[in-house]
Amino acid sequence: MTEQKPVRKKHASSTSQPCLYTLHIELRPNEIRPAVWRRLEVDGRVSLVKLHHFIQAAFGWSDSHLHQFKIREKIYTTPSPDDELEVHDECKAYLNRLLATNDTMLYRYDLGDNWEHLITVESVRDNLDNDPKGAAWVIDGARACPPEDVGGPEGYYEFLEILLSDPHSEEAQSLREWADGDFDPERFDRRLANAAIMRILFNRWGGK
Repeated sequence: MTEQKPVRKKHASSTSQPCLYTLHIELRPNEIRPAVWRRLEVDGRVSLVKLHHFIQAAFGWSDSHLHQFKIREKIYTTPSPDDELEVHDECKAYLNRLLATNDTMLYRYDLGDNWEHLITVESVRDNLDNDPKGAAWVIDGARACPPEDVGGPEGYYEFLEILLSDPHSEEAQSLREWADGDFDPERFDRRLANAAIMRILFNRWGGK
């Protein structure tokens, strides 16, 4: 998937200035159909590592694989001595220092299955309500993320074909049990997604 060229517009110049980003995040656009997507409102002062956890919670991933962000050909992740390419520390990279309205970036989760998420900044506005620093909310979305380790888009389509073409077959039942027993590709519950974000906030950062 080709990363779109950013349109540069004015954005916050300080990580302390309160602003809210509306992000549209879609899983493998033009490959996964019907689309799996989420729309989030996020405090612009968050770091990319914090945004990573919000995306995991919003989509329902289990955060059991490596991840990275790609912005204008630069890679942001948690640096490792084993890195072969130059990477930038996601803990020191902040949303409102990097992106403005209409800008895009890629978020990759599970570098083996290669689940790419295209993130588009739909809007940036002042946080007039002075919501808590570091907050995030899921405001809309559709469909469940694929099961972990399903084998990328190709494996997911094979999984769905078996599951939906003959749902009562032994193979379908076996796959359903492997995917925690009740996988439904159409399922999306905004309340559960926001509850997962709140757990992340309190468990990792004490609600801040």
